[in-house]
Amino acid sequence: MKKCIILANGQPPKKSTINFLIGKGYSTLICADGGANTAMKLKLIPDFIIGDLDSIKPVVLNYYKNKSTIIKIGRQNDTDVEKCLKYAIKNKFTEAVILGATGDRLDHSFCNLGIVLKFSTQLNVSVVHQKSILRVYSGNVFLNTVQGEVISLYGIRSQTRISSNGLKYKLNNIALPFGEKESTSNIALRKKVELKITNGNIFVVRDFELMKKHDFI
Repeated sequence: MKKCIILANGQPPKKSTINFLIGKGYSTLICADGGANTAMKLKLIPDFIIGDLDSIKPVVLNYYKNKSTIIKIGRQNDTDVEKCLKYAIKNKFTEAVILGATGDRLDHSFCNLGIVLKFSTQLNVSVVHQKSILRVYSGNVFLNTVQGEVISLYGIRSQTRISSNGLKYKLNNIALPFGEKESTSNIALRKKVELKITNGNIFVVRDFELMKKHDFI
């Protein structure tokens, strides 16, 4: 499997997070335009810098011009993160973790979560932000868990139905449409949780540090 990290221009992650993901096989680092500014601060060399290059600082662009592959894509009908994901799909990556997807602009954060949904059928996309990891799931899913782990589930559409086995607050063919109902801070009762998701997909948010500790990533 080909795995990549996409570093966006939001709140910078810890370098230890990037190093952990690299150790788990996410060996290609792609910076979405201004994400390269973060990479330079963290003393990382991106494999690729992709975007319209309106956010990368000139000194950063100059620093990486002979160190990274820089791909300028000027079109404005998609974001720099989308450009990176499209590149990853075209080049047969199967998994991507987006870092720096959230920050001080709520619209950018909201947009990036929508992008995760948009591309979730073409590759496995996760978002890591501080203590949390968000993934998209559909169909029949088995999650390796720890008893007492907090797991939050968010549906998107009213036609999407969710059933669960192994959660304290059981879901029985229920819809969790955004803005109407959610399953925040549900709790795993055993070492495996089963989800059955029909007619769509959902967000599942878990504790990133716990998943690292128990090798669930």
